[in-house]
Amino acid sequence: MSQQVDNIKPSYPLFRDDEYRDMLARKRDGFEERHPQDKIDETFLWTTTKEYQELNFQREALTVNPAKACQPLGAVLCALGFEKTMPYVHGSQGCVAYFRTYFNRHFKEPVSCVSDSMTEDAAVFGGQQNMKDGLQNCREVYKPDMIAVSTTCMAEVIGDDLNAFINNSKKEGFVPQEYPVPFAHTPSFVGSHVTGWDNMFEGIVRYFTLNYMEDKVVGSNGKINVVPGFETYLGNFRVIKRMLGEMGVDNVLLSDPTEVLDTPADGEFRMYSGGTTQAEIKDAPNALNTILLQPWHLEKTKKFVENTWKHEVPKLNIPMGLDWTDEFLMKVSEITGKPIPDSLAKERGRLVDMITDSHAWMHGKKFALWGDPDFVLGMVKFLLELGAEPTHVVCNNANKRWKKSVEALLESSPYGKNCTAHIGKDLWHMRSLVFTDKPDFMIGNSYGKFIQRDTLHKGKEFEVPLIRIGFPIFDRHHLHRQTTLGYEGAMQILTTLVNAVLERLDEETRGMQTTDYNYDLIR
Repeated sequence: MSQQVDNIKPSYPLFRDDEYRDMLARKRDGFEERHPQDKIDETFLWTTTKEYQELNFQREALTVNPAKACQPLGAVLCALGFEKTMPYVHGSQGCVAYFRTYFNRHFKEPVSCVSDSMTEDAAVFGGQQNMKDGLQNCREVYKPDMIAVSTTCMAEVIGDDLNAFINNSKKEGFVPQEYPVPFAHTPSFVGSHVTGWDNMFEGIVRYFTLNYMEDKVVGSNGKINVVPGFETYLGNFRVIKRMLGEMGVDNVLLSDPTEVLDTPADGEFRMYSGGTTQAEIKDAPNALNTILLQPWHLEKTKKFVENTWKHEVPKLNIPMGLDWTDEFLMKVSEITGKPIPDSLAKERGRLVDMITDSHAWMHGKKFALWGDPDFVLGMVKFLLELGAEPTHVVCNNANKRWKKSVEALLESSPYGKNCTAHIGKDLWHMRSLVFTDKPDFMIGNSYGKFIQRDTLHKGKEFEVPLIRIGFPIFDRHHLHRQTTLGYEGAMQILTTLVNAVLERLDEETRGMQTTDYNYDLIR
């Protein structure tokens, strides 16, 4: 075999060696019982046609690569944002392994989360005993200051009552009566990861504030609460704190996982690090107001904050791009009376300068994109500001109101007139769309790389490159530390987009004495 101790090859390029090519060919021909290659090619080409697209969009009982995850995954991320809190999932151990590995692969960090390991007997008789033992073991072994409980499908299908189970566990002494165990029901078969984040957050603030509102006075602490929602770009937490800090606005991020998901490699393992404190949660109703950075998926949170805390939650969009960052900062200034400082005005001006510099390259470029509701809406808004043209927008976990909102946004700009928005659709739908109406690029998570591969397989002229912005990003490193919000985030997104355009142009014009008449040094 071609592997040598002084020349160890990974699967690529090892499997391109002749002996491996021969071995794989024998395996394919002798054991796979595959269809003839011409039939495979014929079927592949058919899946790229308008005829197939029409059939594809008629399917109802099948989802292929849905561009969303399940509720408890979002609940786990929410819980990680609170100080010394252990996310606890009432359900099977395999589900929790999925949540942990999903975040491991995105953040490249260890992610703590426990399960009470429900098995077949619990599915029949209920998971009460699992909850008692699980809460006790979690508290004694991992010593968190709070355990935040969510559920998987199994617990929801059999109807386990978290409130009763947790109260019974406390009454019988498995955990102290005063020990914080907030909870949220997060059935995976409805909603998505963003719904789970919303449910878990509402469960935590409900636990600490619902029955403790007697001495609360809106505005008495002079702060602003900021609720980030399901957010996986750690730079976004930091940029919000920086901008508010430059304004002199006292603020608290309600759920801040930046420290625990970005710990240093200095020889010390940190199971817990940073996060919103219990004191900050309890004090949150005393704030001047509460701003939701991603309001489209924080509906339950909004209702609680308005009805219980009596905050008049401002109507804002996610602060992505130029206009919506302006609106965010002006609303903060209005609420607090603090002026927007010159430092942020200069930062805004630099963004405008960058947009002007890159406008010629971004103008008219066509982008297909997918992701969560607030992210997609913000990205569409920024693309329109750049003079780029969204062509196909897919948001699996959005509702009809969101669809009307994004359509209104598209209609407000001449650059959005040829775009279609789809809700409840998946990435196999997106694959059809980019084959039948080719954009220049796709914007989305790592799963889009398979669409790019398929478009390239049809021919180089059909290839649609993927620009990785969103969640999850598994196949590139350190992108989760970047920023997408505020002027700083807009700068980073613009840099990513315009350089993808220029890289593609270089790729298409580097043919020696064929296309290199446009292989320019200066762009």
